[in-house]
Amino acid sequence: MQRTRQEPPVGNVAATRLGRYVSTVAFDETVNAYVPSPLPPVPPRVLSDRLLQYLSEADRAIGRLDGVAMLLPDKALFLYMYVRKEAVFSSQIEGTQSTLDDLLRFENNALPGQPLDDITEVSSYVDAMMYGLNSLRDPQGLPLSLRLIREMHTRLLQKGRGANKNPGEFRRSQNWLGGTRPGNAEFVPPPVNEMHVCLDDFERFLHDETQPIVPLVKAALLHVQFETIHPFLDGNGRLGRLLIALFLVEKKVLNEPLLYLSLYLKTHRTAYYQHLQNVRLKGDWETWLEFFLEGVAITANNAYDSAIRIISLFRTDRERIVAASDQTSSIIRMHELMQSHPFLNASQAREKSGLSAPTVNKAFEILERLGIVQEVTGKQRGRVFAYQSFLDILDEGTSVST
Repeated sequence: MQRTRQEPPVGNVAATRLGRYVSTVAFDETVNAYVPSPLPPVPPRVLSDRLLQYLSEADRAIGRLDGVAMLLPDKALFLYMYVRKEAVFSSQIEGTQSTLDDLLRFENNALPGQPLDDITEVSSYVDAMMYGLNSLRDPQGLPLSLRLIREMHTRLLQKGRGANKNPGEFRRSQNWLGGTRPGNAEFVPPPVNEMHVCLDDFERFLHDETQPIVPLVKAALLHVQFETIHPFLDGNGRLGRLLIALFLVEKKVLNEPLLYLSLYLKTHRTAYYQHLQNVRLKGDWETWLEFFLEGVAITANNAYDSAIRIISLFRTDRERIVAASDQTSSIIRMHELMQSHPFLNASQAREKSGLSAPTVNKAFEILERLGIVQEVTGKQRGRVFAYQSFLDILDEGTSVST
């Protein structure tokens, strides 16, 4: 491909860190679109003493989380729940109203009613995330690449409101962020021809092992670049956040991918968007990296605390079951089942556990009496039970108003 990029002037620190604006016609009006410079930032002054302190704190927090992950009784269960929390948080940044409870009820089909569009979108995000993770873990799977990104995008937009936005295809027209049209937009990404050059540079930097950039810093750089290129008609924000987790998995920063930043980015949404703009307008990569690394440390510490609390909850509830009942084997079986299905009705419990109807009903009765589960429908027929203490830990931060 013929490269159209012009090199920034030598010696101008701001210019070497900034992209450039090009004139393009979009929807019958001429606008200035932003074309980012290739990564890494030049000059590479991104690891100051201050940033090294942020990096050290983030590394320490990740080390603690990695350590507790090795002690988890069921890593698959924790991954299952953490992936779903990330899907909810990331989708809420884009304006969905679904909570983790909504998603888990939908997936377990524990409550009647048609799924909302928002829940369907969050469910598609889970599918895209797991597809990417499984590909990275499969020796025959794709590495993190533009091809894998497109395949995840297909799954992300397979259902719901983005299904008509060319799932799995890079855009062939101009898009924009904010405003009602390109002419009054807050930000206009690169035109299509420039976008392909930027994506080539993006993938080259993604795979480049020659530059000594630590994975956490590189993940932060890649995230901003992807958001700036904005290569799809829809779903860019969710995929850009997903790339952070996938990159850290691929680089083995964590043995289990339990670090997801969307709650932090959701909580600090205004600052998050401002940092992205400051990189584009001022070349201020350092302040973005401070913000990002602080978020990694906070997120990893919160994930560690949640994992410890959940491990303690499961252990304590199991001990209460053993102390309170003679029929411990069937009740413990139900308790373990509700750790992966925190909403369950009797028919589902029979199917998944292989226990008889009387045994399931008796187990629910004892678990409810112990305060471990709660019936949530208030009905006599078609009752649904929730492992509420577990859900309370998982639900922290998922309120739409948070």
